[in-house]
Amino acid sequence: MGEFRDLSDNHSVGEPPSSDGEAGGAESRDRNGKASREVRGPRNGDAKRPAMTADQAKTNNTRNGDVPENPIYGALDLGTNNCRLLLARPTRRGFRVIDAFSRVIRLGEGVAQSGRLSDAAMRRTTDALRVCAGKLERNDVHRARLVATEACRIAENGDEFLDRVQNRLGLDIEILSTELEAKLAVSGCASLIDSHCDYVLVFDIGGGSSELIWLDLNKLTKGRGRTLDRLEAQSCMTSWTSLPVGVVTLAEHFGGKFVTEGLFEAMVDHVLELLVPFEKENRMRERMASRSTHFLGTSGTVTKVAGIQLGLPRYDRNRVDGCWLSVADAQAVTYELVGQSYEERIAQPCIGRDRADLVLAGCAILEALIRMWPCERMRVADRGLREGILATLMLEDGVYRSRRRSGRRRQH
Repeated sequence: MGEFRDLSDNHSVGEPPSSDGEAGGAESRDRNGKASREVRGPRNGDAKRPAMTADQAKTNNTRNGDVPENPIYGALDLGTNNCRLLLARPTRRGFRVIDAFSRVIRLGEGVAQSGRLSDAAMRRTTDALRVCAGKLERNDVHRARLVATEACRIAENGDEFLDRVQNRLGLDIEILSTELEAKLAVSGCASLIDSHCDYVLVFDIGGGSSELIWLDLNKLTKGRGRTLDRLEAQSCMTSWTSLPVGVVTLAEHFGGKFVTEGLFEAMVDHVLELLVPFEKENRMRERMASRSTHFLGTSGTVTKVAGIQLGLPRYDRNRVDGCWLSVADAQAVTYELVGQSYEERIAQPCIGRDRADLVLAGCAILEALIRMWPCERMRVADRGLREGILATLMLEDGVYRSRRRSGRRRQH
């Protein structure tokens, strides 16, 4: 499968196609993100098998203490709009994806109005999580981190739903804080940062919220012009915020299917109002005036915009991830989409029916960022939170160090 070279390379190969599954297993963590050092076994319906301890899960071909030979790591991101799973094995310079899953579940549909996850949304999400549970079990995952973001953060019944998922599927999903979500997003795309620049705005336009992180690369203690690792990227975080708006919430508020130019401008103005306090606090517009800056977008919005700008006949992660766009080209795509009907957006091969009613909401958020902080270049990342989780787990286990030592031994 594809290799993701998070630490020293800018290349990422696409995910394999997803398939369905039934049972599940994953490392358990509590709602506050604290590891419980337990790997849960599969469930058949609501019947529970005794949980397997971490030591029991690490009995064969171990090295580095308790890390097995060729361990598989997992990361699950349960968002407002999508459920995504990534499974990977570490390599000498990053990790290789061995299985993946992604499904539009719209868990946060209607939450902004009702304050609760709907029964229909929870059923859709449970069906998707059952597939993820099967993949985690079949691949005998060594360690995994399973996280939920904005929809479960704000819904009155978010914890109740995740408790039900744990009881039925054995998946212990933690609700991620906005700060940790921002840090993991930066970690996941650290190798795509152009360290020649002075400032970078990393943004993740989600379904229910949008994370913005300003990086000040003048904080780097080592030389510039090289690939950054996750810790260096995090050390450059100078400010961050989580906007209470994403593609689902914005589309629900303004409408997503039939968007006129006037309605689109109203969406942009709404997001600009939300950006004003963050700009007043950090005065990045003033700092950017005489310094080099680039945007780094990790969201589905920018990957779709990039795919259209590149003229792809179908979405191709290998072409999109890591590519550079001029902001002017991104804006041209945005206003091309504004001029299209809902049916025409469905016909766009990089959008499709699942996202045709959400893409303009995402473009409005992107346009607001561009107007608030004028910038010429934008890098596109088809990676982020899940990749940041995987890299963190592998670094915690020291698997990169062991592979470097192993490589040196083979050379003698």
